[in-house]
Amino acid sequence: MADSSSTEASTEGPVRGDRRGERETARLAKWVRAFAAAHGGSADGQIAYLGARGFRLLLVGADGAWGDLVARRRESAEHAAARAGVTLHETLDGELAARMRTGPYEWSRMAGSQLGGPRNP
Repeated sequence: MADSSSTEASTEGPVRGDRRGERETARLAKWVRAFAAAHGGSADGQIAYLGARGFRLLLVGADGAWGDLVARRRESAEHAAARAGVTLHETLDGELAARMRTGPYEWSRMAGSQLGGPRNP
């Protein structure tokens, strides 16, 4: 079934002369490619606004593993995803969310000290 909410990010980079944005995009794209290679060769993603901190690029690998990166600007996250061949989705629901596999680390973090997970500082 095709996901009507998915979009392909533009492959164009940041505005010419924006060296900081270009470095951020290149760094993020490198990490996204490494994540995809380690988790089945491909990944899908979703970008969410975090507030003053920037934007979260959530990645879901072909094997169901997931992770995220933070970018200062939405454009950097979009361009990095495009360079790495990641399909971006508008929302984190349906098929994309169903593919996410939650492991022991996440379960211990959710349960906190009840299951021997890391304690809050």
